[in-house]
Amino acid sequence: MDIKQIFKNNENWIARQLETDSNYFEHLSQGQSPSILYIGCSDSRVTAEELMGVQPGEVFVHRNIANVVPNTDLSVMSVINYAVSILKVDHVVICGHYGCGGIKAAMQQSDLGILNPWLRNIRDVYRLHRKELDAIEDDNRRYERLAELNVQEQCINVIKTSEVQKAVIDRKLTVHGWIFDIGTGKLIDLNIDFENITKDITEIYRINSGK
Repeated sequence: MDIKQIFKNNENWIARQLETDSNYFEHLSQGQSPSILYIGCSDSRVTAEELMGVQPGEVFVHRNIANVVPNTDLSVMSVINYAVSILKVDHVVICGHYGCGGIKAAMQQSDLGILNPWLRNIRDVYRLHRKELDAIEDDNRRYERLAELNVQEQCINVIKTSEVQKAVIDRKLTVHGWIFDIGTGKLIDLNIDFENITKDITEIYRINSGK
């Protein structure tokens, strides 16, 4: 893509927005009050706002390789803190996708340099669910299932955070696990049963809020 074309695209976009609403940018500049925190993959084919059909200001977005939520990553932890504690979002979404390069890379033994410790988070998911994954004979379906299980484990990592624990009690914040099927364009709710999945670890990770 010609970089100069991006600025032309921007001018056209501004014109379209102002044609619809002459005060569009004035309203946009007054602040944000999103109800959703979306944590997705950095894949260039997966754009959060477009696949959800939402407008700027409606969703707070964080993206990284394979939508991972490690407790040691200050970037994602800061995003969760700000979105949950300051913006007061009501929903946190972890959205993975089929055909994820990070998922496939984690299932291979190649030395990928600086990516190695990041992909180890996904390999840990494989280790936790190895019996189920190894029983899947079709390689593509195994990749897809790992993408789903990775979403599940990252949702659990979100639930472990103190900010989310407090918000769940204070205002019934909800965590969701989704998958985007690039092949069909469909957004899939995995309907993860977090209460059942986390019942044996709740006491270990619970933070006393002082209430």
